[in-house]
Amino acid sequence: MNSSGSVRCEFLSLSPHWLNRLVFLPHWNYIPHNALGQDEAGGYVEVIGSPVLLSPGPEQGLVSADGGGAGLIKAVGVREAAALLHIRVRGQRASVCGQVGSVCPLLVVAGTTFFCFTLTEERHSVSVLVKDSSRLWWSQCVCVGQSVCVTALRVCVLRGWRGNNILCVTDQSEIHTNDTPAHTPVNDTHAESQSDTPPSMMLHADDDVSEEAESEGESGGSLKRARVISYQGIVTEVVSEGAGLYVIDRKVGLCLAYQPTRRRSLRAGDFVELHNVHFLYKPCPDFFPSMLCTCLRSSIRVTSFSRVGGGPPDTTCPGDGALPRLLLEKNRGVSEYLWTCHLSSRLSHSLVPSVLKQQQQQCVCVLSWKLMELMWGRERGRIRRRDIYSEMLDESHTCPLTQYSVDPAVPQYVSVSELVLSLQSDCWSSVSLRSLLPLDGSSLTSSEINAALAWSCWTQRSDPRDDLHLGDALRQRPLLLVGILELPSQMSESKHTLQLRDGTAAVTCIVTETSEEEEGGQRAAFNTAWIGCLVCVHQFTMVTERFLQSDFPSYQHLDQEQFIAQKHCRVYLQFSLDHLHILSPSVAMVTLLRQKGMASAGDVTDRKQPAEEGKGRSEKPDVPHSASSVAMATGPVGSTPRPCVSIVFRVEQKGGLAWRNMGDEGEGCVLDFTVRVAVIGPVVSWGRDPKNVQMTDRETKREEEKVILVFSGVSARWFPLLQPGCYYRLVAANAQDPSVLIGCDVSGRCEMELHTDSTLQILSDWRVHTLTRPLQLHTCRQALSPTVLSVSDVLDCSSELVCFQGLVCDRISLNNRTSECGHTHTNTGVRLTMCDRGGRSLKVYLDLSHTPYPPGLLPGNTLRLSAFQRRLSRTGSVYCSMLPVSSVSVVSLGDSRSAPLPPAPIMHLGPWALSGEQRCTVGRVKGHVVCFLFVQLQWSCSLCGSLYSQSCSSSQCRSTTSVFQSKAKLVIDDGTGEAHVCFSGALVRPLLGLADSQWEGLQRALRVKGHIRVYPRGRSMVCDDDDPLLHFLSAVCSSDVVCRPLSLTCRKHNNQRPEEMRRFSRGDRDFMTRMTPPLQLTCLTVTPDVT
Repeated sequence: MNSSGSVRCEFLSLSPHWLNRLVFLPHWNYIPHNALGQDEAGGYVEVIGSPVLLSPGPEQGLVSADGGGAGLIKAVGVREAAALLHIRVRGQRASVCGQVGSVCPLLVVAGTTFFCFTLTEERHSVSVLVKDSSRLWWSQCVCVGQSVCVTALRVCVLRGWRGNNILCVTDQSEIHTNDTPAHTPVNDTHAESQSDTPPSMMLHADDDVSEEAESEGESGGSLKRARVISYQGIVTEVVSEGAGLYVIDRKVGLCLAYQPTRRRSLRAGDFVELHNVHFLYKPCPDFFPSMLCTCLRSSIRVTSFSRVGGGPPDTTCPGDGALPRLLLEKNRGVSEYLWTCHLSSRLSHSLVPSVLKQQQQQCVCVLSWKLMELMWGRERGRIRRRDIYSEMLDESHTCPLTQYSVDPAVPQYVSVSELVLSLQSDCWSSVSLRSLLPLDGSSLTSSEINAALAWSCWTQRSDPRDDLHLGDALRQRPLLLVGILELPSQMSESKHTLQLRDGTAAVTCIVTETSEEEEGGQRAAFNTAWIGCLVCVHQFTMVTERFLQSDFPSYQHLDQEQFIAQKHCRVYLQFSLDHLHILSPSVAMVTLLRQKGMASAGDVTDRKQPAEEGKGRSEKPDVPHSASSVAMATGPVGSTPRPCVSIVFRVEQKGGLAWRNMGDEGEGCVLDFTVRVAVIGPVVSWGRDPKNVQMTDRETKREEEKVILVFSGVSARWFPLLQPGCYYRLVAANAQDPSVLIGCDVSGRCEMELHTDSTLQILSDWRVHTLTRPLQLHTCRQALSPTVLSVSDVLDCSSELVCFQGLVCDRISLNNRTSECGHTHTNTGVRLTMCDRGGRSLKVYLDLSHTPYPPGLLPGNTLRLSAFQRRLSRTGSVYCSMLPVSSVSVVSLGDSRSAPLPPAPIMHLGPWALSGEQRCTVGRVKGHVVCFLFVQLQWSCSLCGSLYSQSCSSSQCRSTTSVFQSKAKLVIDDGTGEAHVCFSGALVRPLLGLADSQWEGLQRALRVKGHIRVYPRGRSMVCDDDDPLLHFLSAVCSSDVVCRPLSLTCRKHNNQRPEEMRRFSRGDRDFMTRMTPPLQLTCLTVTPDVT
C-alpha cells in the first residue's frame, strides 16, 4: 500500500523480511475481479518474481545474529522439541528449527482463524499452531520442504485434539526462512505412518500410478484406500470453480471441496505444487480415472501464475459454493460428491429453461444433492463426522479421503435427446436380420421372411443388471432421467400417451400406476396431478419398435440392403409412477400430497417417502407456484385469479382416438375422441381455478345425468389420463356464465333439462383435474366399475360388443397402407394374440389406418380393449376386431423375468376331441407315438413355393433360390384317445431323431429329385421301392427311437369333421356304426422322453 490506497497482493513465495519495507514491483498482473465475488471489487495484484527492496533492513535468514539471533542460537531441533511437549513448564518459550512437512489451510472455527504446520527431523515431527492474528500471514511464507526456524513457541493444550499438547505461536514469535524451498523433502521415513506410498514423491502426469493404485485397492472390494502423494503440474481446465473441481495436465482431476475456499481461485495456466494430497483411482466413472483430492492436511502452492485471464462465470455450481457447503453439512464420501457435481453440471444444461429460471442456479445443486441421496440412500456413503484436529495433526492420518468407494455401476444421467438418439442409432446396428427370424428361418419362403421382418421390437431395462439381453452386458451402469411429465403436444409422435420432456427433447412414455382397488395390481395412469411435476425416473424400460418394408427373395439375401424399401423406428419408454421421485411438484400434486398427509406444501418430496422422514431438512426448494412448466395442465398461476365454472363427472366409457375429417370448418383431419360420462352435480362458480381440491357439498346436489364429452383438436391431449371409473373436475377457464357447460343445472338459476344424448364440446383452454377421493362425501355415490371380461369370458360369452383385458402373447403385422387425411402409416394392420392366466388365447385384429399409432402393443404387456366386436370365423373360431369407437390402453407392463407367459393347459385327447365348443384351442398333450402317417421332404422355390429340383418347376417364375421344407404327420395316443398331429419346419428333424449331419446329408441327397413323400404303412407315391432314401426314411419312422413318449404343445384345428356312418363287412354280414374322426392337431413345441 501507499498514501493513495491499498491493494491485495498475491505472491508466489512470500518472504518475512519483505513486510513493512518499501519495495518496487517490476513484474505483476492486475486481476480486476475474481470469479467468486467475495473479495473487494477492486481486484488484486499477482506479483511475478521477487520485489526489489528500496530500503535496507536487517537480515532475517537462519544465520542472522541480529534481532532474533539470540533466539536462533538457542534453537533446538525437532527431536528435542518433541520431548518438550511431554514436560509442560509455565512461562517456558522455545525456538525450534526443522523442515516443513505439511501446511494446513486457514480455518475459521467459532470466529477464530488459525492454521497449523508440522516440522520434521528424521523420524520425529512436531505440530505448530498459529492463531495470533498478526501471524496469520505466515501461511503464505511456509511451504513443504522449506527449512524454517520459529522462535518464542510455548506448549499449550489443544482441547479438541486427543494429542492435547502442541506448540503454539506467541505474540513474540518470529519465523525465519532460507527463502529457497526445496521441491523434495529430504526425509522419506514419515510416509510409513501415513500410507503405503511416501508423501515425498513428486509425481507428474507422465508417471503411471493408476495401475499400482488399482491393484492396491482390489483387496478392499468396493472400498479402496487412497494413497498420499505429492504432485506438481499445470491447471489446464477449470471444471467448476464453485464446486472446487479442476483438471491438471489434461488427464488428472483435482478436487478441493474438502478444504475451505481459497482466497485466490485457481485459473487455467497456473503451475501448482501439491503436497499430502490423496490419489484416488476411478472414484467416479464420470470424471478422470486419476483424481487428486485435498484434505485439511494437504497444501496447495501456486509456483507460477497463469498468463491468461479467468474464464466465463461458472454455470455448474453457484459462486457461493452450495455443493461444498452441503458436503460439509452432510458428510458424504468423495465418490458421491463427484457424481453430484457431474449431475449438477448436466442438469444446468438439460433442465427445462422455465425450471432453471424459477428456481435459480443454486436449486440445481440442491436437486442434484437430493438425487444423490435418493440413489445412494441417506445413510449409505455417509462418513463419520470430521475431526479437524486429528485430520491435521495425527501422525496416523485419517480423513474422509482415506477410504473411498469404487462402484462401476453407479447411475448414469442422460438427457432425453441423448437417450433417444442413442436408441435410434442402435436400432438397426445392434441387430442382425437373421436373428429376427424363427429357428427355421432358412426354410421360410420370401413372403414369410418379409412378413416376419415387417415388425420387431427391442427392449432394454434402465438397469442392465435386471436385463437378460446379452447385448446389454457392455453397459454396466443404470440410467437416470430427469424431466417434466406433460400431456402430448401437437408435435408429439404419439397422442395416446404422456411424454417426458427436458430442455433437450421429449420422449413418449407408457405410464401405469398401482391400483387402489386391486391390491398390488396395476392400472393405466389417470391422475392429472402428475402433469407439470419435475421427476426423476430411475426404473424404466426402453422400447424400440422397428418397421421394415422389404422384398428379400430368400434367406441368403438378408445381408443385401438393396432389397430394403423403407425402414424406420419408434422409441418410447415404459415405467410405473411408483418408480418416480418427485423433485419439484406441481401445484395440483402439492394438493394431492397434502390430502394424503404425505408432505407439506413446501417439500421437495419423494412420492413414497413418509412425511416424518422429510422433517429437518436444511435445503428445501420452493414449490413452483408460478412455474410455467405446469401451465399446460393448470393454466397460468401466480397471476391475478380469474373466475371459472366447473362440473364433476365420472367416466363411464371412453371412445378411441382417431382422425376425423372436420370438412366445412376447413381444418382438415383433426384428432377426436368422445367420453360418455355421468355428471354428478350442478355447475359451480369459483373465484379461481379449484384444481383438484376435494369435492364440496354443493357439487353433488342433484341426480346423475349422462353427457357425451367431445374432445377434438388441442383438447384431445387429455386422452391418456381419462380412464373409466375415475372422477374428474372439468373447469371452464375465464368463464363466469354457467351456461357454457350446456346440459347441467345452473347453481342459483332456473334448472335446465338435460337430454340423454346431450353432447358438450370441450374447448382448448378448458382443464381437467382428477379427484382421487370423491367418495369421502356421503352424498357421492359409489362408482360402478365397467364390466371387464377375461379372455376366457370372451370365448364363452355371446355378446357382440365386449370390453376385456388380457396379456399379449404374440404380435404380427398384417399389411402396409396409407390412411386418409394424408397421414402415412406403416403396418396399420396388427394381429394380437391375447391370453389369460388359464392359458386360453384369442386373436384380436386392429386396423390402425385412422388413428395415431398406439405404442405399448408388446408381448408381455397387459391391455384393456374397450368396445371391440366379438366375431366368429368361417371355421367357427372366436376372434375380435376393432371398431371406430374402440379404444386400447396399457394397464400393466410386462416383466419377462418374473412373469413368464402362462403355460397352456394340459388336455386329454378323448375329452378334447368331444369338446365342440371353443373352450381351448391350445393345450399340452402327453402321449406315445403310435405310427407315422407320412413324411414329406421337399426343395421349394423361395418366391412362388413350387417344386424346385434343378430349377423352379413353374414356367412363369425365374427364381434361382430354393428353401428346404419338411412336413410330417403321426398318430399319438394318451390313453383317452388318439389324435393326428402335424409337424413342420424345425420340429421334424428332432422328431425323427436325426443328427445335424444326417439332416444335411438328406438335403444334399434330395437336391436332384427335389422331393420325396414316404408312407411308412404303404407305398411311396413318388419314389420307387428300391430307392435307398425311401428305405432309410421308412426304417427311421418305424424305429423304437421315433416311437417314443412325447410332450407336445398343440393347437387344435377348428374345422374338425363331424361324426360319420361307416359300413363294415364281416363275412356275409354288414355292420353300420358311427365313427368319430380323429382329433386334428398342429404341433407348436416338442419335449421328448416324457415318463
